[in-house]
Amino acid sequence: MKEGAKSAVLMELTKDQLETGLRGVPVGYCTTSSVEAQKGLFYVGRPVEEIANSDPEQVIHLLLHKTWPTAEQSAEFSKLLKANQGVPREVLDTLKALPRTGHPMKWFIHAINALGMVGACGDYRRECIDLIAKIPVITAAIFRVRSGWGEPIAPRTDLGYMENFVYMLGVPGLDADKTRKLTKLMRVFDVVHFDHGGGNLSTFVGKAVASGKADMYESMSAAMAGLAGPLHGKANQECLEFVQECVAKVGENVNADAVRGLIQQKLASKEVVYGFGHAVLRVEDPRAKVLRATGEELCPTDINFRMVKLLAEVVPPILAANPKISDPHPNVDSASGSLLMACGLTDPDYYTVLFGLSRVVGIAAQIVYERCEARQGKGTPIVRPKYFFSPLGTSQGEAEIAGTG
Repeated sequence: MKEGAKSAVLMELTKDQLETGLRGVPVGYCTTSSVEAQKGLFYVGRPVEEIANSDPEQVIHLLLHKTWPTAEQSAEFSKLLKANQGVPREVLDTLKALPRTGHPMKWFIHAINALGMVGACGDYRRECIDLIAKIPVITAAIFRVRSGWGEPIAPRTDLGYMENFVYMLGVPGLDADKTRKLTKLMRVFDVVHFDHGGGNLSTFVGKAVASGKADMYESMSAAMAGLAGPLHGKANQECLEFVQECVAKVGENVNADAVRGLIQQKLASKEVVYGFGHAVLRVEDPRAKVLRATGEELCPTDINFRMVKLLAEVVPPILAANPKISDPHPNVDSASGSLLMACGLTDPDYYTVLFGLSRVVGIAAQIVYERCEARQGKGTPIVRPKYFFSPLGTSQGEAEIAGTG
């Protein structure tokens, strides 16, 4: 069977795939990353765990250009990002007029949209670099203005991508050791959150909006609105709250038996156990392993991190005993919030913003492909799925579809 014919067979839809969030329905190609159920997450064919400690700029280059940069290319690419990192004052000034009651993700979406008011140029590749270069600057400014830490801090040209971000944050009361730890964590956090295939909600939404030829900033604002929902980007915050609840109930004497009893009690009460399971993976999320290894280096005695490690040990065998659970393993969110808290970023409301800070990179790269390279440079068509009319919803619709034979 020819590849085209095989693809046509694989893409045949049934009524069972309606109203399922397009889960598993193939719609295109992703050139940046892949998620393989039995293997893990790969960036352009490279296992994410093998490059998690690399310079973020090198990994961004990989996602954009599909090759690992040479030393000369790294230097040139870093120079390009630094040349584009300046954010116009009028964009930063708009942050000061926003209601402090708004969630930080609303600020984040606003800031990206405001960047587009001064930066949109009709060239997706140019806008991609512009947004990736500026996103650490506006993210740090949101922290500072919304939290009342002071004026935004201008970026430096002698610091790396995440080193500059931590510098621009200027977290009050953070000593040199905590600054070092936060910088190390953010380098790893940034890389492991850059991309995650083509079909996660925020990425798909961004590409769908771009399919109407909205600019990069409008498309990314929509993508980040998708990320803001509690079923997507807020998971790291919810996992931290779950870990803190476990610590509060078990007490300082964190041990496997106490945690095992607590989890069994929660499951018996039909409560959610956060931080476990994945939509695609059927092995442990390699990003979870990377973050726990980072925690061992940065905050091994932190009480929340100790609980994260115990949960990773105790929970999978309990969940695996349930045949309805296809993936009992820890996911990336199981550890990230606890590590951010331990390393000095103590307001969990900002954790989705940090997720967005990273994910902008992968989404921007995918938008460039779909607008500039897909279909021999013609770009993907405007997204326009089919819906069946059914006034009474699922039940009547299934009967009508079945009747069409």
